[in-house]
Amino acid sequence: MAKVFRKLFPKHVTDPILQQSALSQEIARVRAEIRRDMPDNLLLAGYKVYSQTDEDGIIAAIFERIGGGKTFIEIGSGNGTENNTHALLLRGWRGVWVDGRGDRIAFVHSEVGPSPDLIAEQAFVTRENVPSLAAQWLERLGTRDIDFFSLDIDGNDLPVLQAALGVFRPRVICVEYNAKFPPPLEVSVEYDPGHVWSGDDYHGASLAAFASALAPLGYTLVTCNVSGVNAFFVADAFAARFTLYEPARLFQPSRFHLCSLQSGHSPSLRFLRHALRKRQR
Repeated sequence: MAKVFRKLFPKHVTDPILQQSALSQEIARVRAEIRRDMPDNLLLAGYKVYSQTDEDGIIAAIFERIGGGKTFIEIGSGNGTENNTHALLLRGWRGVWVDGRGDRIAFVHSEVGPSPDLIAEQAFVTRENVPSLAAQWLERLGTRDIDFFSLDIDGNDLPVLQAALGVFRPRVICVEYNAKFPPPLEVSVEYDPGHVWSGDDYHGASLAAFASALAPLGYTLVTCNVSGVNAFFVADAFAARFTLYEPARLFQPSRFHLCSLQSGHSPSLRFLRHALRKRQR
């Protein structure tokens, strides 16, 4: 969703170099404030490789603390040039990319080709079909153990998440939350299997709604990313490895313009194609 806003901010800066400098300075300012208040907040470890803003660094920092990491499922993966698991594939992980748009998945297939380490398929995921879809993905991966689950579908995220957790229990979960609503507000869209985001504020669920729903399922919130888009939860078995802060403190407001932050030159799938082919030799 945040991609929609990237050409809109910051409005007062038109030169791309100055724009990137302004974004970097704002991130540094936000991190300085967080460091004073929450010195062990994993937001401080964030950086961008192929993620929207700083998610790649946060994911790496989480798995440094809990160890391991081999498999993932990402629902709402886009065409692979910007998501939460592209960098994991380059680190030797294997997993599943799912997106509702066929052209995005066709792009992945055309650029990467078939690989036993990356299942990429088009699906409009709902509460009703995610159990069967997940069972198929697990069978194709040859495991029931998923280390990282990322979900971003701009609508029925919470009910789809709850249904998916009836099939597999990842060690780490990343969900897009609706940053318009800070804790303690618990809001979530009314479930509609045909929901399509219209670009307004009616999408997803608030951070407090996710935290409230995931707590009884055995997950603890450990951080949010700097742009106020993604929240990260770990299985309770690993919670003691983190300094835990209240959701109201971890909450980050929407800073969608920070999703315009660039990491090097324009992203492609070429390094990924080479890496996956090398594994098959």
